[in-house]
Amino acid sequence: MAGARVEHLVTSGTFSLDGGTWDVDNNVWIVGDDHEVIVIDAAHDADAIARAVGDRALLAIVCTHAHNDHIDAAPELAARTGAPVLLHPDDLPLWKQTHPDRAPDAELTDGQLIAVAGIELTVLHTPGHAPGAVCLHAPRLGALFSGDTLFRGGPGATGRSYSHFPTIIESIRDRLLTLPGETVVHTGHGDTTTVAAEAPHLEEWIDRGF
Repeated sequence: MAGARVEHLVTSGTFSLDGGTWDVDNNVWIVGDDHEVIVIDAAHDADAIARAVGDRALLAIVCTHAHNDHIDAAPELAARTGAPVLLHPDDLPLWKQTHPDRAPDAELTDGQLIAVAGIELTVLHTPGHAPGAVCLHAPRLGALFSGDTLFRGGPGATGRSYSHFPTIIESIRDRLLTLPGETVVHTGHGDTTTVAAEAPHLEEWIDRGF
């Protein structure tokens, strides 16, 4: 029997905000074992995510934030599996832009522990890209699921509504770069990185107003 592990799926769709729409590829992360899992960011394709989960119990659909490309498949996946959708309440205004008639099932709170397959993931509230953005730290896996807060090469975008550059820098500096350097950062889009690879560049990002 395999223990807890990280599985990766890429789904494609669009991101829309402030009157613009862009094609995007999203990382969907499945954390668990052969029996039970959680899904982090149900993006675009409920069918593909459900196939990846298979016959395992889906304990929760965790939203790192409520931009539409990270939550558009969440209600359908929840309806098919019975899993609750979890979102930080500060992102409800964004959620309602995509799903005005279907609220999340429960709130994420800073410091909350999410248990699956014998491990725990700690919720870290990391506003900046969005008011209710969170990251999930799984020490037993040496992993951080950063959503759109931290990418390989820099912080998430802060040029649109509900975002704020000084806030995302504070979140990254105080909540993420304090984690062990070897922590693998599984991002919302693009390539994985590590805390150690990104930490030396913080001042550069600030200077550039990245």
